[in-house]
Amino acid sequence: MRRVALFAFLLGAGLAGAQTPPTHQHSFDHAERWAQVFDDPARDAWQKPHEVIRALALPADARVADLGAGTGYFSARLARMLPGGTVYAADVEPDMVRYLGERAKREKLENLVPVASVFDDARLPEKVDLVLLVDVYHHIDRRSDYFRRLRDALRPGGRIAIIDFRLDAPEGPPRSSRIPPDQVTAEMKAAGYVAEGAHEFLPRQYFLLFRAA
Repeated sequence: MRRVALFAFLLGAGLAGAQTPPTHQHSFDHAERWAQVFDDPARDAWQKPHEVIRALALPADARVADLGAGTGYFSARLARMLPGGTVYAADVEPDMVRYLGERAKREKLENLVPVASVFDDARLPEKVDLVLLVDVYHHIDRRSDYFRRLRDALRPGGRIAIIDFRLDAPEGPPRSSRIPPDQVTAEMKAAGYVAEGAHEFLPRQYFLLFRAA
Protein backbone atom coordinates (compact mmCIF):
# COMPACT_ATOMS: atom_id res chain seq x y z
CA MET A 1 0.00 0.00 0.00
CA ARG A 2 2.91 2.34 0.70
CA ARG A 3 4.18 1.86 -2.85
CA VAL A 4 0.74 2.58 -4.29
CA ALA A 5 0.38 5.69 -2.14
CA LEU A 6 3.83 6.92 -3.12
CA PHE A 7 3.13 6.33 -6.81
CA ALA A 8 -0.13 8.27 -6.58
CA PHE A 9 1.67 11.09 -4.78
CA LEU A 10 4.36 11.28 -7.46
CA LEU A 11 1.82 11.44 -10.25
CA GLY A 12 -0.26 14.01 -8.42
CA ALA A 13 2.75 16.18 -7.68
CA GLY A 14 3.93 16.11 -11.26
CA LEU A 15 7.21 14.42 -10.29
CA ALA A 16 8.47 14.09 -6.77
CA GLY A 17 11.37 11.71 -7.03
CA ALA A 18 13.17 12.19 -10.31
CA GLN A 19 15.58 9.35 -9.65
CA THR A 20 15.26 6.14 -7.70
CA PRO A 21 16.25 6.91 -4.10
CA PRO A 22 18.92 4.58 -2.66
CA THR A 23 17.04 3.64 0.47
CA HIS A 24 15.13 0.68 1.82
CA GLN A 25 12.22 2.95 2.66
CA HIS A 26 10.84 3.03 -0.88
CA SER A 27 10.38 0.50 -3.68
CA PHE A 28 10.45 1.38 -7.37
CA ASP A 29 9.89 -1.85 -9.24
CA HIS A 30 7.92 -1.96 -12.51
CA ALA A 31 10.44 0.26 -14.26
CA GLU A 32 8.42 0.64 -17.46
CA ARG A 33 5.62 2.24 -15.47
CA TRP A 34 8.04 4.56 -13.66
CA ALA A 35 9.64 5.56 -16.97
CA GLN A 36 6.40 7.35 -17.85
CA VAL A 37 6.89 9.50 -14.75
CA PHE A 38 10.65 9.96 -14.58
CA ASP A 39 11.14 10.49 -18.32
CA ASP A 40 8.11 12.67 -18.92
CA PRO A 41 9.22 15.30 -21.50
CA ALA A 42 7.47 17.97 -19.42
CA ARG A 43 10.20 17.52 -16.83
CA ASP A 44 12.81 19.00 -19.15
CA ALA A 45 11.42 22.52 -18.78
CA TRP A 46 12.40 22.76 -15.11
CA GLN A 47 15.03 20.04 -14.75
CA LYS A 48 17.12 21.51 -17.60
CA PRO A 49 19.22 18.34 -18.03
CA HIS A 50 21.45 19.58 -20.82
CA GLU A 51 22.20 22.81 -19.00
CA VAL A 52 23.05 20.80 -15.89
CA ILE A 53 25.46 18.58 -17.78
CA ARG A 54 27.11 21.53 -19.50
CA ALA A 55 27.49 23.30 -16.14
CA LEU A 56 29.40 20.29 -14.82
CA ALA A 57 32.13 21.07 -17.38
CA LEU A 58 33.17 17.44 -17.76
CA PRO A 59 35.92 16.33 -20.15
CA ALA A 60 34.73 14.12 -23.00
CA ASP A 61 36.40 11.07 -21.45
CA ALA A 62 35.06 11.58 -17.92
CA ARG A 63 33.95 8.72 -15.73
CA VAL A 64 30.64 9.59 -14.10
CA ALA A 65 28.39 7.81 -11.61
CA ASP A 66 24.70 8.65 -11.60
CA LEU A 67 23.51 7.41 -8.19
CA GLY A 68 19.85 6.55 -7.92
CA ALA A 69 19.75 6.60 -11.71
CA GLY A 70 16.19 5.32 -11.96
CA THR A 71 15.23 4.82 -15.59
CA GLY A 72 18.24 6.75 -16.86
CA TYR A 73 16.90 10.27 -17.34
CA PHE A 74 20.34 11.76 -16.67
CA SER A 75 22.44 8.67 -17.38
CA ALA A 76 21.38 8.38 -21.01
CA ARG A 77 21.98 12.07 -21.65
CA LEU A 78 25.38 11.91 -19.98
CA ALA A 79 26.33 8.92 -22.14
CA ARG A 80 25.39 10.81 -25.30
CA MET A 81 27.16 14.01 -24.28
CA LEU A 82 30.32 12.17 -23.14
CA PRO A 83 30.94 9.79 -26.05
CA GLY A 84 34.48 9.06 -24.93
CA GLY A 85 33.56 8.63 -21.28
CA THR A 86 31.86 6.04 -19.11
CA VAL A 87 28.60 6.53 -17.23
CA TYR A 88 27.80 4.19 -14.36
CA ALA A 89 24.03 4.21 -13.81
CA ALA A 90 23.73 2.92 -10.25
CA ASP A 91 20.51 1.88 -8.58
CA VAL A 92 19.43 -0.35 -5.70
CA GLU A 93 16.21 -1.44 -7.40
CA PRO A 94 16.86 -4.61 -9.48
CA ASP A 95 14.11 -3.81 -11.97
CA MET A 96 15.64 -0.39 -12.61
CA VAL A 97 19.04 -1.97 -13.20
CA ARG A 98 17.44 -4.36 -15.69
CA TYR A 99 15.69 -1.47 -17.43
CA LEU A 100 18.92 0.55 -17.61
CA GLY A 101 20.70 -2.34 -19.31
CA GLU A 102 17.90 -2.72 -21.83
CA ARG A 103 17.83 1.02 -22.46
CA ALA A 104 21.57 1.09 -23.08
CA LYS A 105 21.20 -1.64 -25.70
CA ARG A 106 18.06 -0.14 -27.23
CA GLU A 107 19.63 3.31 -27.59
CA LYS A 108 23.06 1.93 -28.50
CA LEU A 109 24.78 3.58 -25.55
CA GLU A 110 27.79 1.34 -25.14
CA ASN A 111 29.31 3.68 -22.56
CA LEU A 112 26.26 3.40 -20.26
CA VAL A 113 26.95 0.72 -17.64
CA PRO A 114 24.22 -0.35 -15.19
CA VAL A 115 25.40 -0.96 -11.63
CA ALA A 116 23.48 -2.84 -8.94
CA SER A 117 24.11 -0.85 -5.77
CA VAL A 118 23.08 -1.66 -2.21
CA PHE A 119 21.67 0.70 0.38
CA ASP A 120 24.98 1.57 2.02
CA ASP A 121 27.38 1.08 -0.89
CA ALA A 122 27.26 2.40 -4.46
CA ARG A 123 29.45 -0.53 -5.55
CA LEU A 124 31.04 1.39 -8.39
CA PRO A 125 33.48 -0.75 -10.40
CA GLU A 126 36.13 1.98 -10.57
CA LYS A 127 36.88 5.45 -9.27
CA VAL A 128 35.06 8.28 -11.03
CA ASP A 129 35.52 11.96 -11.78
CA LEU A 130 31.99 12.90 -10.74
CA VAL A 131 29.17 11.46 -8.67
CA LEU A 132 25.78 12.94 -9.53
CA LEU A 133 22.76 12.71 -7.22
CA VAL A 134 19.54 14.20 -8.55
CA ASP A 135 16.60 14.27 -6.14
CA VAL A 136 18.26 11.49 -4.16
CA TYR A 137 20.13 13.13 -1.28
CA HIS A 138 17.10 13.51 0.96
CA HIS A 139 16.40 9.76 0.74
CA ILE A 140 19.80 8.57 1.95
CA ASP A 141 20.05 7.20 5.46
CA ARG A 142 23.10 7.93 7.64
CA ARG A 143 24.36 10.43 5.12
CA SER A 144 27.62 11.32 6.87
CA ASP A 145 28.68 7.67 6.88
CA TYR A 146 27.51 7.12 3.33
CA PHE A 147 29.38 10.08 1.87
CA ARG A 148 32.46 9.45 3.98
CA ARG A 149 32.72 6.02 2.36
CA LEU A 150 31.92 7.48 -1.06
CA ARG A 151 35.15 9.49 -0.96
CA ASP A 152 36.98 6.27 -1.83
CA ALA A 153 35.05 6.15 -5.12
CA LEU A 154 36.43 9.48 -6.33
CA ARG A 155 39.49 9.96 -8.49
CA PRO A 156 41.94 12.71 -7.49
CA GLY A 157 40.07 15.98 -7.91
CA GLY A 158 36.76 14.15 -8.19
CA ARG A 159 33.55 15.95 -7.33
CA ILE A 160 30.06 15.28 -6.05
CA ALA A 161 27.10 17.18 -7.50
CA ILE A 162 23.90 17.28 -5.47
CA ILE A 163 20.63 18.51 -6.94
CA ASP A 164 17.52 18.41 -4.81
CA PHE A 165 14.24 20.23 -4.30
CA ARG A 166 14.06 23.63 -2.67
CA LEU A 167 11.79 24.02 0.33
CA ASP A 168 9.31 26.09 -1.70
CA ALA A 169 9.30 23.95 -4.88
CA PRO A 170 5.79 23.08 -6.14
CA GLU A 171 6.85 19.47 -6.79
CA GLY A 172 8.86 17.17 -4.64
CA PRO A 173 8.63 15.18 -1.43
CA PRO A 174 6.69 16.44 1.59
CA ARG A 175 8.22 19.61 2.99
CA SER A 176 9.15 17.75 6.17
CA SER A 177 11.38 15.45 4.11
CA ARG A 178 13.24 18.19 2.26
CA ILE A 179 16.72 19.24 3.27
CA PRO A 180 17.78 22.89 2.88
CA PRO A 181 21.04 23.54 1.06
CA ASP A 182 22.85 24.92 4.11
CA GLN A 183 22.18 21.63 5.91
CA VAL A 184 23.52 19.70 2.90
CA THR A 185 26.70 21.78 3.01
CA ALA A 186 27.11 21.19 6.75
CA GLU A 187 26.57 17.45 6.40
CA MET A 188 28.99 17.19 3.50
CA LYS A 189 31.60 19.11 5.50
CA ALA A 190 31.15 16.63 8.34
CA ALA A 191 31.70 13.82 5.84
CA GLY A 192 35.01 15.33 4.70
CA TYR A 193 34.10 17.54 1.76
CA VAL A 194 34.50 21.20 0.91
CA ALA A 195 31.99 23.25 -1.06
CA GLU A 196 33.20 24.06 -4.55
CA GLY A 197 30.33 26.19 -5.72
CA ALA A 198 26.68 26.29 -6.69
CA HIS A 199 24.53 27.00 -9.72
CA GLU A 200 21.32 28.98 -9.46
CA PHE A 201 19.62 28.40 -12.83
CA LEU A 202 17.29 25.59 -11.75
CA PRO A 203 13.92 27.09 -10.79
CA ARG A 204 12.84 24.37 -8.34
CA GLN A 205 16.07 22.84 -7.10
CA TYR A 206 19.43 23.77 -5.67
CA PHE A 207 22.58 22.55 -7.42
CA LEU A 208 25.65 22.17 -5.18
CA LEU A 209 29.18 20.97 -5.93
CA PHE A 210 31.67 19.46 -3.48
CA ARG A 211 35.20 18.06 -3.47
CA ALA A 212 36.86 15.80 -0.96
CA ALA A 213 38.84 17.86 1.53
